[in-house]
Amino acid sequence: MKKWRFDFRIWHWISATVILGLLGTVFLRKTFLSWRTNSELLTQKLSEINVEVTEAQAKVLAKAIRAPMWEWHIILGYALAALLLWRIILFFTQSGKENYQNLKTESIHKKMVKFGYLIIYTVLLFMAVSGLSIHFHEELGLSKGLVESLKELHELVYNAVLIFVPLHIMGVIIAEMRNDKGIISDMIHGGSRD
Repeated sequence: MKKWRFDFRIWHWISATVILGLLGTVFLRKTFLSWRTNSELLTQKLSEINVEVTEAQAKVLAKAIRAPMWEWHIILGYALAALLLWRIILFFTQSGKENYQNLKTESIHKKMVKFGYLIIYTVLLFMAVSGLSIHFHEELGLSKGLVESLKELHELVYNAVLIFVPLHIMGVIIAEMRNDKGIISDMIHGGSRD
């Protein structure tokens, strides 16, 4: 019997791609496609060719430039929400239950790892729900103040995902080099139960 079911492995790699895509769109929004930086650049460059724009006009232009990229953030947010529903379903499959059945006999390290995954799933669920709430705030009848608070919390909790990704990658590499030989290839081909 395979250690990791095919549907879980597919879920894992699609989730990794979606989460990296979401992080990438935030990175672009905060750096190369920052409206503050680009509005100043637009104002300066247009001024050089004798076209004057106000700060407000430059801001509108800069936000328009990044809008297509931000649409990808929203699409990937939908994908994350769907993946989290899929993960909840996977949790109730036989292999999903087996991951948490013998928790009492696990080492402290393994217990901490499993607890860490439950925390990151909770964080991702919050990110998906808050992101959808922000996006559909009008349809949900949310006040402007609540939406602003949600945005602040969404951006704050984003840092947990930003910390988790490199920790997860480093943890898997360390586990591969120490006591969990084959952990990476198992997530590709499924591995086998000993």
